[in-house]
Amino acid sequence: MEKMPDSFSIKSWADDDKPREKLRQKGRSVLTDAELLAILIGSGSREDSAVSLAKKILNSSNDNLHQLGKFSVERLMKFKGIGEAKAVTIAAALEIGRRRRESGSHSPTKIRGSADAFAVLEPIMAELEHEEFWILYLNNANTVIHRAQLSKGGITGTLVDVRLVLKRALELGAVAIILAHNHPSGALVPSEADRAITKKLKEAAKVLDIRVLDHLIIAEKSFYSFADQQLL
Repeated sequence: MEKMPDSFSIKSWADDDKPREKLRQKGRSVLTDAELLAILIGSGSREDSAVSLAKKILNSSNDNLHQLGKFSVERLMKFKGIGEAKAVTIAAALEIGRRRRESGSHSPTKIRGSADAFAVLEPIMAELEHEEFWILYLNNANTVIHRAQLSKGGITGTLVDVRLVLKRALELGAVAIILAHNHPSGALVPSEADRAITKKLKEAAKVLDIRVLDHLIIAEKSFYSFADQQLL
């Protein structure tokens, strides 16, 4: 059956082509990102159906849901047909998705390499627009027993207190730690400050027989590992 143009009202489409009906009849996995977003939007404008408007919003984020997750309510409201209520609905749905991914990393995780550590940290840090520093605390089986945000800073940097890191490690009985911070710019090149704090923490931890296994720099969909680059 021939589909109606996107600019036509969704109400005039065949049931098989309407996002809500399509989800109900065929399941959510068959819907495109634009169709799922259109369900949240509910209605479009005089110029665009909800699907057409959703495509414009996605296009502005390079069809990247991670990037869309960074959009503020104010930025979403700049699209014609998106008022405050719709913008808040979109932002809330994207936040639920982020929290769902984060909740999946709450179960004990054995760290076998940098990719495992990234899997734990990515849902928390990848979409942040400011810089944060986190620590993963591990037991002698290399299983994560605790994770903690050490500091939160502006987009240009953050502060790290070595004493707090090691105090918490001793309280938890951790024998190893993994350092991590994000670069909101997306750059995966360690700065001199990154190298310096890694060295400082490694030397201080060594005195207490605590190993620094890695330091990850987190970006949106990728990471840089000090251990993989043999910088530890």
